[in-house]
Amino acid sequence: MLMNKNLGPASGEAKLQYGPNGFRVLRAGNHVFCAASGVPIPLEELRYWSVEHQEAYATPQLATERLKP
Repeated sequence: MLMNKNLGPASGEAKLQYGPNGFRVLRAGNHVFCAASGVPIPLEELRYWSVEHQEAYATPQLATERLKP
């Protein structure tokens, strides 16, 4: 996970760029929304995302369902 410590604490939705080994914070915030369920995911709990779709997922089950062919 790549985070810029100069951004400081921020509330609201973050904008992230998802990569294969982590993500980069483009706009400061404290959460993103799950693409499958819409629930907010605190950045410190974010573990599942799609680099191809640039989406975050709250659980591995939601990620699997969302990414099924």
